[in-house]
Amino acid sequence: MVFKEKSIRVFAPATVANVACGFDVLGFALQELGDIITLTKTETQHIEISEISGAPNLSKDAKSNVVGVAVQAMLDELGSTQGLSIKIEKGVKPGSGIGSSAASSAGAVVAANRLLNAGFTEIDMIRFAMEGERLASGAAHADNVAPSILGGFTLVRSLEPLDVIRLNTPPNLFCAIVHPQIEVKTADAREVLNKNVSLKNAVIQWGNVGGLVAGLFLNDYKLIGRSMQDVIAEPLRSSLIPYFYEVKKAAIESGALGCSISGSGPSIFALCEGRKSAERSVTEMSKVFENSGIPFKVYVSGINQEGAKQL
Repeated sequence: MVFKEKSIRVFAPATVANVACGFDVLGFALQELGDIITLTKTETQHIEISEISGAPNLSKDAKSNVVGVAVQAMLDELGSTQGLSIKIEKGVKPGSGIGSSAASSAGAVVAANRLLNAGFTEIDMIRFAMEGERLASGAAHADNVAPSILGGFTLVRSLEPLDVIRLNTPPNLFCAIVHPQIEVKTADAREVLNKNVSLKNAVIQWGNVGGLVAGLFLNDYKLIGRSMQDVIAEPLRSSLIPYFYEVKKAAIESGALGCSISGSGPSIFALCEGRKSAERSVTEMSKVFENSGIPFKVYVSGINQEGAKQL
């Protein structure tokens, strides 16, 4: 069916990337929390960002905002000069570690694909949204934009050529998140990582990634928990997040399957079997910050199976 409206509104979910052991390759989408992007056709031949709510410091310059860059990548491939006005409603705080730039980029390309009847595939849309990530972090990674577009858990098997696999989600899997209200920029979090990894750590990490993927397909919650160990990024990035190991200990002791840094941080997530377990974990995790003087937010979420959708 040809979409003939002049305007479209799309919700794109927040995401957790890396999922402990899967640096730059694993991610999953969260329920309810996300960004809303509205695209409207105009008579001009350029992209303009007309309004941003929820993040007053973001640039309205389309060339300096992930939304404008992602949509422009699509227009360039289409060979189109269609003018577009974009409204951004931020439900995901920038620098939160739960896919703020990805939600905006994903929502924008899904909206543009539908509004312009462009006919691009999901892989194409992930590729365009990755250009927004390139602007935000200096690297065109897909571990946030892929689950935001596709929903569920995703594995980025390859970037060249881009190959993304949607994984199984166990039916009773929930996520607890504590977001200390500090900012950790993705570019800074990448800067602290080592450029080389020892063979010993590489083997440990490969085993955990395989174990986590197997656990998801087998609905084996204990295997998921055993596999949520990161020996590459977490030991270095944890220094950027106050009380990280205290929060992780609280999550595990309260019954969480596993706990790690969401994306580049500062949000900390725990996967849990059942909503009650997730609620118990988030309560114990948040206690660490209650007397710290650091404001924080908490979320308990199921796994979003739809991905970006038109409202």
